[in-house]
Order: sequence, then C-alpha cells, then structure tokens
Amino acid sequence: MADGERWLVLGLGNPDNEYGGTRHNVGSDVVRRLAERLGVSLKAHKARANVAETRNEPGGPALVLAVPHGYMNKSGGPAEALAQFYKVDHERLVVVHDDLDLELGRIRLKRGGGTAGHNGLKDIAQRTGSPDFLRVRVGIGRPQGRQPARDYVLKRFGAHEQDDAELARERGGDAVLDLVASGLEAAQNRHHAG
Repeated sequence: MADGERWLVLGLGNPDNEYGGTRHNVGSDVVRRLAERLGVSLKAHKARANVAETRNEPGGPALVLAVPHGYMNKSGGPAEALAQFYKVDHERLVVVHDDLDLELGRIRLKRGGGTAGHNGLKDIAQRTGSPDFLRVRVGIGRPQGRQPARDYVLKRFGAHEQDDAELARERGGDAVLDLVASGLEAAQNRHHAG
C-alpha cells in the first residue's frame, strides 16, 4: 500500500465487554461491521487499537480500519499513534461516531467543525493537532424527557429500535466507502438525501 493512498477509519466506542450494543458504541460497531463486509479481521496493534488493513475493492483505496482500546474520551492517543504509524494526515483520517443531534439511523458527513461536547472527538482533535478530520456522524437520537444525555448514550438500543440501529450500522459503512472512493461532496450528496 502506497503511503499517500491510505485512509485511516477510526470507529469510536467504549470497551465492548461493558458497553457493547450501546448508542455510544455505534461508531465502533460500524467499523467492525465494515471489516466483516470486507472479509478482514481486526487484530491487536501496538497503538492500543484493533486494526485491519484492506481495500474496498481490488485496486481501490487502501483502508486501515481501527477501533481504539479503552474509553472513548481517550481515543486521541490511538488516533495519533495510528496516523503516525501509517503516515496518514488529517485529510485522510475518518472518524465514525454517534451523534445525539441526528435522529436514529440518519448519516451525515463533514470535515472539521466543533465537537458538540463529544469527548472522543475533542480528544482526537487535541492529540492530532487539528479538528479538520473527516467525520461520519451516525444518528442515535435524543433522549425523551429529562434523561441526561450521558446516561442515554450508555443505554442499549430498545427492541423497537433494533431494525433502525442495524440499518444505521450498514449505512455508516456505506458512507465510509463512498467517502474514500468518491470524495466528501459526492458522499454527502448520496447520504444526506435521505
């Protein structure tokens, strides 16, 4: 894989043994599902993440799929270490994460911007030295009533939400592949239409 062609795709979440299936882990779920679709296994890497190298198709863009170990608010260390190891700059760093401001299942893509209180994004921006990485935002919706957002994101999807959550995981992977193959604007045109 030529260095200049590589993309680093980082799926955010908390440790799966405690938080698997929660709303906050939808980013790591997307990357794990994408690895399965592409026929590769994520394996432990010295950068404190599980990693797989692949391509979306023969001759297509080189992808490094990664899910950091540990808690989401410490995602910046693995992001920084992997970007250095694979020689990927922020132009080709794609972070997949949950987003409270989007209804469940909606996908939005953008480059840079604020962190909207998302501690994983905040830590990545600090550790990599730039907020200008690409983001695939996967909607998880807002809590009903007065439930604090921090409690809501750590809850698992309800039975009535499972189909939408599954669709979101698949569509998140589609958005990643469209982004690296066709660029941000084309991916936005496709995924923001719905």
